[in-house]
Amino acid sequence: MTLKDSHVLVTGGSSGIGLAIAKQCAAGGARVSLVSRDMRNLAAARAAILAGQPTAKVEVAAADVSIEAEILSAISTVQSANGPVDILVTSAGVATPGHFGDMPSAVFERSMSVNYLGTVYPVRAVLPGMRQRRSGAIVMISSGAGLIGLFGYTAYAPTKFAVRGLAESLRGELKGTGVQVSVVYPPDTDTPQLAEENLTKPAETKAITAGAGLWSADDVARLTLEGVACGHFAITPGAQLTALYWLQGLLSPMLQWRFDGIAARVRRDRGSAV
Repeated sequence: MTLKDSHVLVTGGSSGIGLAIAKQCAAGGARVSLVSRDMRNLAAARAAILAGQPTAKVEVAAADVSIEAEILSAISTVQSANGPVDILVTSAGVATPGHFGDMPSAVFERSMSVNYLGTVYPVRAVLPGMRQRRSGAIVMISSGAGLIGLFGYTAYAPTKFAVRGLAESLRGELKGTGVQVSVVYPPDTDTPQLAEENLTKPAETKAITAGAGLWSADDVARLTLEGVACGHFAITPGAQLTALYWLQGLLSPMLQWRFDGIAARVRRDRGSAV
């Protein structure tokens, strides 16, 4: 799909990867709509986009993506201003790393509500129109943790596996309808969410994820939009995640063995081997 004159809706669009995608879409001539929970953050995001593209058409609407009525209302609002959604990017998400036994059930419930149902609800809202027009693109932001489960991400990784399963299932269902489905597996990306994750991230998790390096939101956004423009289903920034996606059946056991070794070494180093 082309960006020019398209309506691009980005959930979680007030910061991080979502905002970077929105900025690049506006630069490409798209009408952009942002949805997130905080109207102040949305206003700041809109101002940031207009600072780079003063003539861009940018709409915002506040909603908690985990509450279907709120996201439906927000989508109705932005479609009234910007027209039917041509490209949906579901970037809203939360991550609370920690040890499984230390996290309350509410963390698991909130993670699944935001990351998975917060993807399902907007997709369900815009898909009927896309199917009717036989045109559109749905871009779901999963995670590298949606390809392999990681120490410390027991609340997060399963939700991103769920997004992956939704994308894979929906791709088959929509084949031949004119609606494209893409799923993105970003590595660690320099965003406010990552900064928040680091507040509770176990030392083992930090050591395991350090090997993949730190990406900028702009680079992830650029590769995402390039992949969508080329019609790619799986978008895997970086050689490591690309290899993991294509060779995960072979690589997963070896990676799990390696990650177990890293975690054990970290525990030994801090004198708390188990």
